[in-house]
Amino acid sequence: MNKNDIFRILADWNFWENSQDTGFFRPGPVARLTELIKTGQIAVVTGPRRAGKSFVLKQTARALIEAGTPKKDVLLINLEDPRFAELDTELLTRIFETYVEFMSPGKKPYIFLDEIQEVEGWEKWVNYMRELGKAHIIISGSNAKLLSRELGTLLTGRHVDLSLFPLSFGEFLAFNGVKIEGAAGLEWKKAELAKYLKEYLDFGAYPEVVLNESKKTLLFAYYDDVVTKDLIRRFKIRKHEGLKSIIRFYMSNISVLTTFSSTEKFIQVSADTIEKFSGYLEQSYLLFFLKRFSFKVKEQEKSPRKVYSVDTGLANAIGFRNSENAGRAAENAVFLDLKRRQALNPGLELYYWKDEYHKEVDFVLKNNLKVIQLIQVCWSMDAIKTREREIKNLLKAAAVFKEAELLVISEELEGEDKAEDKTIKYVPLWKWLGSNEVKGLEGLSIGKGPL
Repeated sequence: MNKNDIFRILADWNFWENSQDTGFFRPGPVARLTELIKTGQIAVVTGPRRAGKSFVLKQTARALIEAGTPKKDVLLINLEDPRFAELDTELLTRIFETYVEFMSPGKKPYIFLDEIQEVEGWEKWVNYMRELGKAHIIISGSNAKLLSRELGTLLTGRHVDLSLFPLSFGEFLAFNGVKIEGAAGLEWKKAELAKYLKEYLDFGAYPEVVLNESKKTLLFAYYDDVVTKDLIRRFKIRKHEGLKSIIRFYMSNISVLTTFSSTEKFIQVSADTIEKFSGYLEQSYLLFFLKRFSFKVKEQEKSPRKVYSVDTGLANAIGFRNSENAGRAAENAVFLDLKRRQALNPGLELYYWKDEYHKEVDFVLKNNLKVIQLIQVCWSMDAIKTREREIKNLLKAAAVFKEAELLVISEELEGEDKAEDKTIKYVPLWKWLGSNEVKGLEGLSIGKGPL
């Protein structure tokens, strides 16, 4: 490709001459990515397909410009543009040379490489650019290799990550035009938030799905994309139907304890294959497996794991729904919110707890060496027996983790209780999810438009 052709493609994606649609602003991820860029390391945006990585890159580029960075010092490269033929590192070098010749950027511009996995050998070029101090490098991609633990080897350890998930509940509300004015605003909009929570649990929180009327059609399309591009193609899987059976089983059993051997009995796929494919599913951010808390690593590995979907809407679309779906979806939503917190706090660890008498607590939050909170998720606390069971399980775990806070998240119950000298807090799910984001959303303008 000649330089004039390359520059015309670059001009279409950048802020130099044209306005760019940056979508609905996501202040949390943009602020986090901006901080990561300041470290001088390679900033890597990871996460599932369709979670909004490309828009977060564009929004961060826009934020840099609005903060005073000259437009010419920001370069966005969309490597899925079909006009880029024969993607390789030589093309990346030619793109950079074209950019420097035509735009004359400052000493160290910002280069955003979107869908970097399309370029064979990209990691060598990125490492080279960083080590010579030629640019601030920000990359994103959907390939399982980019999302996996191999990343540390590919980038020689010199990278910082932002894990981007589908929308949090606060972002979901913003996308729907609901503005929260502080903690008091949550109370004023209780009925409205409860209505939106149902939609959040039913259809999930992929950005485009939230904004589109054809929600199920999009969810099926996303599923096909992940299966075809991130799983079958990447891992060279030949047993397509076996893979899909495993995914359907897991999606039908979110928030449930499972083992590879027990799954084998239901879907007629060998436990070894299920274990191997489950690893692929987790690498591709389609599903997560939560381990049991134990002071013994061997016991953690041998115990059943709880399975969660990256999106409750996707689970509802792909899996089989049943009468317990609301409670399971609620627990899945709590898990995803905890994963978002974990992405911001590397010292935070998540587990479930179960004793030898099968008393179970949904989530154990461990910060560094200390268990700080025990969380039980129970959709309906109306029945006395249900309430007694959940409290009893929490107290059993509290006897082990004496300093941990005790929390029950349900559909409606709110308040505090005392039991065996322990304080148990009850919070409705809509409020727990909303409260986690009030501070981050206050005073922010959520909208879209050109720069």
